[in-house]
Amino acid sequence: MPGIVVRPRARIFHGHDWVYSSEVIKTFGDPNPGDVISIKDGRDRPLGAAIYNPNSQIIARRFSRRKQDLDLDFFTRRIEQALTYRTSVGIDPQLCRLFWSESDGIPGLIVDRYGKHFVVQTLTLALEQRQDLIIQALLDLFSPESIVIRNDSPIRKAEGLETDIRTAHGTVPELFEVTANEVKYQIDLLDGQKTGLYLDQLQAHAEIAKRCKGKRVLDCFANQGGFGLTAAKAGATSVTCIDISETATQATLENAKLNGVEDIIKAETHNAFHYLKNMTEEFDVIILDPPSFTKNKKTLKDALRGYKEIHLRALKHMSKGGILSTYCCSHHATREIFMTNLVEASVDAKKTLRLIENHSQRADHPILPAIPETEYLKGFTVEVIPSR
Repeated sequence: MPGIVVRPRARIFHGHDWVYSSEVIKTFGDPNPGDVISIKDGRDRPLGAAIYNPNSQIIARRFSRRKQDLDLDFFTRRIEQALTYRTSVGIDPQLCRLFWSESDGIPGLIVDRYGKHFVVQTLTLALEQRQDLIIQALLDLFSPESIVIRNDSPIRKAEGLETDIRTAHGTVPELFEVTANEVKYQIDLLDGQKTGLYLDQLQAHAEIAKRCKGKRVLDCFANQGGFGLTAAKAGATSVTCIDISETATQATLENAKLNGVEDIIKAETHNAFHYLKNMTEEFDVIILDPPSFTKNKKTLKDALRGYKEIHLRALKHMSKGGILSTYCCSHHATREIFMTNLVEASVDAKKTLRLIENHSQRADHPILPAIPETEYLKGFTVEVIPSR
């Protein structure tokens, strides 16, 4: 098997599965882009099998610590293992991220399941070349009604891949209904946000909703209204959902009708920054769940200014004893950095906060401690202490 020899201080010796081009001493056996290769140390000792792409900054991604090939049997076994894990931690296997890249042992493969309909993303060259095997494994295991290839992620550019959205199997319904946290959603697998639903936030929806009964709630960056809808179903007296996308606003209104809470939910199309700056109404609960403000370390400082701005504006418009639930989905803004940002905003707003809940990505997005990139979503729910 062709392969690479890595430098002594490469991150792979510390449990990570990525090898950067700067960590390679030499290549042997003339591997082609997308090939399965072996990784060895300077003493010719094997470190495992990896996928290879010399055109990417991450030249190799390990998927096994032993000699292994990416055949149908391998994909079937790994997907079965991922399903078993999700079932064991109480995730509904009918509505979940069924497979998540390195966290489940196949770098660059994402599979989301919406009942009988599946969405597949292949974010690495090797997986792109083996899409037929992945589809066959899903057909053998689940007999789905449809499989969508949703390769519209910008991450693919780093692997030299084009974007691609298509139906790989069956017939995809234009819209269909799923239920999460007793909330009904209309799902569009071909044109909707993400692969149809923000599966990683379903747990957080339920966690914050239990604090919304009898409260006035503001859901900023609402998308299709996940937080707001769950709050309304949990007994909020009023919910205002704000999103910059008119399509998202309409989706929220349709979902509100679907759930019988159209009299509670008001959905409006606004830039959330401008709305927070100019609003005069006070809220008991404010939820901030923006898209990632940064994709790399270079823009982290600018991103933190954005987070602090929305934190500050939200805190200034909270009722006494109000609750702020805020989230960050950028890996580069760590949990510690994000908390510091929130504290700095509270100081400027002259508010004292009490932490009442920590949030993370749902368990169908597993975190591997040795690969920090697998942890990206963090959130805090805080209470503004009224007496200070």
